[in-house]
Amino acid sequence: MDAAQAALNRMREIAKSRGELRIPRSRLGEKSVPKAKRKPFLDAKYGGGRDPQGLGNVVSRLVSDRGWSSPLAVGSVMSQWDTLVGPEIAAHCQPESFEVTTLHVRCDSTSWATQLRLLSSSLLAKFDADLGRGVVTAILVLGPAAPSWRKGFRNVKGRGPRDTYG
Repeated sequence: MDAAQAALNRMREIAKSRGELRIPRSRLGEKSVPKAKRKPFLDAKYGGGRDPQGLGNVVSRLVSDRGWSSPLAVGSVMSQWDTLVGPEIAAHCQPESFEVTTLHVRCDSTSWATQLRLLSSSLLAKFDADLGRGVVTAILVLGPAAPSWRKGFRNVKGRGPRDTYG
């Protein structure tokens, strides 16, 4: 096995251990392109296909061919949260995690959690427009994290104090 293949296998194992998934185009609603109709990485109109293309074109085609567009879109949801939802919502609600196509968002109060639940359909439409259809299909809104009331080795079963934390 050559060094490039070994490095690729290591990177795939690292990605799998972090929980990253490669989502095929068919699951995202896109049609896959047969290998015979794919464009080569070298542009044929300049010198019989021997002239190199720009790095941006090559990388964007590589991302789309390998089905990496969804993980990149997930990263953009996490990094561009403030611009996607606006500064007012971003001040009170932060994305926590992303599983398959569900975005988990933690709010700092129950009133903001309720407000975000009411706005979730408009946010999903905005995500579809900005990131592509099918990247985020559901938003799971979580209330503020409650403190743990279990202290010590012995504790009584039950719900604990009847305060509302979310």
